[in-house]
Amino acid sequence: MTTVRLFGVEFPNPVLLAAGTAGFGREVDGVVDLDALGGIVTKAVTPEPRRGHPAPRVAEFAGGMLNAVGLANPGLVAAREHELPWLAARLKRARVLVNVAGATVADYVEVIAGLADQPVIAAFEINASCPNTSAGGLEFGATPDGLRELVRRCRAAGTKPMSVKLSPVLPDIVAMARVARDEGADAVTLVNTIPGRLDHRLANGSGGVSGPALLPIGVLATLKVAEQLGMPVIGVGGIRSAADAREYLAAGASLIAIGTAALADPRIPARVARELARG
Repeated sequence: MTTVRLFGVEFPNPVLLAAGTAGFGREVDGVVDLDALGGIVTKAVTPEPRRGHPAPRVAEFAGGMLNAVGLANPGLVAAREHELPWLAARLKRARVLVNVAGATVADYVEVIAGLADQPVIAAFEINASCPNTSAGGLEFGATPDGLRELVRRCRAAGTKPMSVKLSPVLPDIVAMARVARDEGADAVTLVNTIPGRLDHRLANGSGGVSGPALLPIGVLATLKVAEQLGMPVIGVGGIRSAADAREYLAAGASLIAIGTAALADPRIPARVARELARG
């Protein structure tokens, strides 16, 4: 597997650590060789620090994992002054995407503008599945108008490339990807988690479903968007092996990201990268 050119830069290979899997890299330092991967997508960054939801935040089930972390993160200032400089000093080849989240469009704009001068960032990943407090808690990516405003204003806030992360429960994911593209997105990340609940398993009550159950859902979404729009896709959801990664790549993904499997075994992403390189 050769290098991949996307966002105007070269990725050493197509394997990324998905958002939330490794924090900002420190959490897996000494366990994962980040430079053996194509890159890392950081955990979400919001303007202010967030403590997230109370524990328990994670519950396993037969098809994967249910999580309700609540976008816990150190905030914009800490990301800019501590976390991203640490990554910049650490990485030699792997690329960095920063996941951006918020409760209002202004939150996203603040983060993008605040990190616009960070050379280590190859692209932003816009989490369009956050609840919009200005719209009664409806997710930003739930309607064309909501997504249109979010992507348009994020695009105006900076010049770095953007990938918009979309939910697989949208009625027409191709139509929403088209909205993102038309408003300036350079790629889409497919797919985000699916809302779910298991009684008494999470303190928050409900959370996002990830893991093997998402694999066929993410592959189909990738295929539809790649075939119908021809825009770059970062495939994510349920990848545990090189065979799973090849499903996304064959469907048209430019890059793939591994999340839940890496939490269970941090060695999996590098193993997938090695096996893809062998063909």
